[in-house]
Amino acid sequence: MFTKSIPSLITIGNLFLGIAAIMLVFHGNPGLAALMVIFAMLLDGVDGRIARALDAQSDFGKELDSLSDVISFGVAPAFIMYVAAFQDVNPAAAWIVTAIFPICGALRLARFNAASGNPGYFVGLPIPAAGVVVATLALFYEDIPAIVLMFTTLALSFLMVSNIKYPNFKKVGIPRQAIWVVPLIVAFTVALGIMFPDHLPKIVFIPLVLYALYGLKKNVDRRIAKKKRARASNAEESAKSEHTA
Repeated sequence: MFTKSIPSLITIGNLFLGIAAIMLVFHGNPGLAALMVIFAMLLDGVDGRIARALDAQSDFGKELDSLSDVISFGVAPAFIMYVAAFQDVNPAAAWIVTAIFPICGALRLARFNAASGNPGYFVGLPIPAAGVVVATLALFYEDIPAIVLMFTTLALSFLMVSNIKYPNFKKVGIPRQAIWVVPLIVAFTVALGIMFPDHLPKIVFIPLVLYALYGLKKNVDRRIAKKKRARASNAEESAKSEHTA
């Protein structure tokens, strides 16, 4: 019975870290708050894999995971950005941008839960990636103008609810015999966060931004290829019609 509860306990840990991030940023510690979001992403990345390895998947776990993600990767990053970077901008604009991000995250998760089957890719930027980008991007508030941070937050919100396809790494599972490695990975990541609290969030920021941009690039490439095929098809049809005439 306890074994079947392990994935849900990990998900609750994800939720706890999201709530902790919100409290930390309101106590003036955005850097540590961003670390909590990163640790939450780590737990979010292993709870489903452990559930599959233990054959403990359930509708309850799926719904709990989505609700936790809204807090940890929607509400928490939005508040981190708001407190760290939006204090000196128009209040109405700051409130709207701050609200739009978790709303789009909730829509993204609802669409994901309602979708049937597993197409092998994500439709829209996954909320954990978007949330960690926002949480870590907020740490650059002294170097990046607030207006740029606002537009970037809106862009990430759009990417979550877009139809852009992103790579899905859920097929990379954890064998049942290797579950004992998970606590070691978590402990190692936490140790890195404690040792390099100012650097780890900014290091994690880079690959996640590249992931977000990768989806955009692939989408543009597909559109260009589709237009080329359409032009080639039209040219072929025109050539056939002229030949027939």
